Amino acid sequence: MDETRLDKIEIKELEVFANHGVYPEENVLGQKFVISATLFTRTRLAGLTDELSASINYGEVSHMITDFTRKHTYKLLESLAENLAEMLLCSLSGLEKITLKIEKPWAPVGLPLKTVSVEITRKWHTAYIAFGSNMGDKKMYIDNGIRGLAETKGCRIEAISDYLITEPYGVTDQDEFLNGVLKMRTLLTPGELLVRLHQLEQAANRERIIHWGPRTLDLDILFYDQEIIDMPDLHIPHIDLHNRDFVLVPMNQIAPYLRHPVLNQTISQLLDSLLNKSENTAK
Repeated sequence: MDETRLDKIEIKELEVFANHGVYPEENVLGQKFVISATLFTRTRLAGLTDELSASINYGEVSHMITDFTRKHTYKLLESLAENLAEMLLCSLSGLEKITLKIEKPWAPVGLPLKTVSVEITRKWHTAYIAFGSNMGDKKMYIDNGIRGLAETKGCRIEAISDYLITEPYGVTDQDEFLNGVLKMRTLLTPGELLVRLHQLEQAANRERIIHWGPRTLDLDILFYDQEIIDMPDLHIPHIDLHNRDFVLVPMNQIAPYLRHPVLNQTISQLLDSLLNKSENTAK
């Protein structure tokens, strides 16, 4: 997603009387909160057609913010902001990104001040996940893993490649794999997404005994937006994906023009290079 192409719809200083705060009396008596929202979307179609259905209805959003803020109770402004942002991003078609500012002008700090506030920005991210299995009912394990990911809060599956039968990689003395790749949109951070993938692997009784060994379900983050992450337990883009035809072939089905942020080549170019390399090695 090119964020420079996004437009803004702003709701400024919406006043809501609600019950949020660390102190019990705040949850009982309530107080005023002032909420501002910047909605990042594309207004081009609405501008050309003059149709409200092609845009985001700021009146409707104002009521959504008010209803949510009144119906829920949180100790922290941070929690209210996080959950409110997630609700709006999941509920509003066309909303790509949101900045929320929540002010608490009657904060009980015992000192003269105008207001205290929390401001956050949250958005949809695009991730590509490789999946594979070579034990038991391979398709069932993969189907269940994808279903579990689709049912995860803040996750949407957008495209799934064909399931490909491939030879094992690394440790070759094992059964054939069923492999593929999916494209998803997510509100999870890379670390949160990794934790969720491990949970789904564990639900499939995945055992990490032999590196590159047999497994009921393998789920790996290949790309996360155009981010480059190098941590002990997380490398994005996936370190070895350009050498794996069982990753590049299905990736080429659903995202041939995606550009690798480190190698600066498209998936299609990486696949061509790998195939040429294999042909030359075979000669």
